[in-house]
Amino acid sequence: MSDAAADGARGTPGLPVAFIGLGVMGYPMAGHLARAGYSVTVYNRSAHKAARWVADHAAQGGRQAATPAQAARGAQIVFSCVGNDDDLRAVTVGEQGAFAAMDRGAVFVDHTTASAQAARELYEAGRGAGVHFLDAPVSGGQAGAEAGTLAVMCGGDAAAFARALPAMRTFAAAATLMGGSGAGQLTKMVNQLCIAGLIQSLAEGIHFGERAGLDMRQVLEVIGQGAAQSWQMQHRGPTMIEGRYDFGFAVEWMRKDLGICLAEARRNGAAVPIAAQVDRFYADVEAAGGARWDSSSLIDRLRRLVPGGP
Repeated sequence: MSDAAADGARGTPGLPVAFIGLGVMGYPMAGHLARAGYSVTVYNRSAHKAARWVADHAAQGGRQAATPAQAARGAQIVFSCVGNDDDLRAVTVGEQGAFAAMDRGAVFVDHTTASAQAARELYEAGRGAGVHFLDAPVSGGQAGAEAGTLAVMCGGDAAAFARALPAMRTFAAAATLMGGSGAGQLTKMVNQLCIAGLIQSLAEGIHFGERAGLDMRQVLEVIGQGAAQSWQMQHRGPTMIEGRYDFGFAVEWMRKDLGICLAEARRNGAAVPIAAQVDRFYADVEAAGGARWDSSSLIDRLRRLVPGGP
């Protein structure tokens, strides 16, 4: 079921929702909900960031909670976007977690990139608590979160997805139910596997062209009109040429995601040799001090392997 299946669906003005996790993604996503008229309560582990969000959205009546449970109490939909499996378990079933405080029948929508195993575990835990759980990782990065143009890939029950969809559409250009519990996370793994290979190929192409003495801005302009075109080429190619990586999706986050992909591949028997190799390349970038650089910094590794410029 895609968002097209719910064309005409409308959010309910004033509907109480909660957002747990106000990082570079969650902060603007929660903002879109507030501006769309939802009554938003936020929780963040670093309380000062939640306080700043409330100040930024005072006109929309945003509120801050001291715990995930407090944020979730009375909310019809609870969203989360946290760091990893352990963080997700902490805000759902941990001490002061959301599940125990949520109304029966409420929906918990998790936008964390986590494992499919954790998603299935929390789906079952939610059922035990009378709560619907959707795994709903996103693609589009910080820019997509800020613009409200994310792509959301969901796993879980169709009825819960339909209830949450109008709210998700405040920050997403598309949201699709991919199947049962865990299917959203598995789809996000496919996304990250594809991106890792694209970035490495783009890095090699730019590095090759530089060594050959080509004007790489001109090269990307030309080949970007043909079959080689990609989001990565359009948005990251120019900054890779310039050697700028102080923005975007950090290497350490990409390694976390690739770790999830590689672990799942070991479970299901998939062969992902390129992803495994690219993960090792990212480890080299981390060792060179680039853990917080954008994932496009793979080209820095190639330039260090062959020093001296083009």
